[in-house]
Amino acid sequence: AHLLVLNKAPGMVVHPAAGTEDDTLVNALLHHCRGRLSGIGGVARPGIVHRLDQFTSGLMVVAKDDATHVALTRQFAARAVVKLYHAVLCGELPRTAGEINAPIARHPSHRKVMTVLEGGRAARTSYRVIERLRGATLVEARLHTGRTHQVRVHFKHLGYPLAGDLTYGARATARLEELTGVRPPRQMLHAQRLAFTHPATGAAVEFEAPWPSDFAAVVAALREGGQPLTGAGGWEPAAEV
Repeated sequence: AHLLVLNKAPGMVVHPAAGTEDDTLVNALLHHCRGRLSGIGGVARPGIVHRLDQFTSGLMVVAKDDATHVALTRQFAARAVVKLYHAVLCGELPRTAGEINAPIARHPSHRKVMTVLEGGRAARTSYRVIERLRGATLVEARLHTGRTHQVRVHFKHLGYPLAGDLTYGARATARLEELTGVRPPRQMLHAQRLAFTHPATGAAVEFEAPWPSDFAAVVAALREGGQPLTGAGGWEPAAEV
């Protein structure tokens, strides 16, 4: 197998960093693949072509050899990879579809936070409304670029931050809880679909990951009422090709 497509559970860190040395996706992958991963990312990030935030769930592709890693990285850079996310936004979005073109950069004074900033790196997200919920909106977002925290920053910029996002939407999340009694256990963002060209075969491949239980529970609670459940952490292989 040249690559692995997996469904990352919310709460799992992708690669080791200060404070998360052991319990990471990379550690699980090294065990699962018996060390056979691309070495391009170095010791800390073997096989990692792209990342998901710790509290984002869903699909990731991992390279098992260097040639695959290089080919996939080129596809991401050329914006040839289709990345579709599902997100629950705070507030009732008036439009049914749209596009956000707004450059993203590190916040001048809060270095761990990203923001829309003139002179930042070009960033483009298109979206459509899937369902209108109580005090919230379920959307599908397509990333045409891959900036850090892109979906989260763009919807904050639009005025409808992600439910449960305590970095970019703490006040809006608190208002949502006051209005509905629903407290999302994390940012409601799930990488739902991933499509690319298989580097070894040239075939177009596409993968979908169902919502994890915590995401589904929040959507269900915002449809009717009641308290959402929290999902378990971890990861599961979705496919090896």
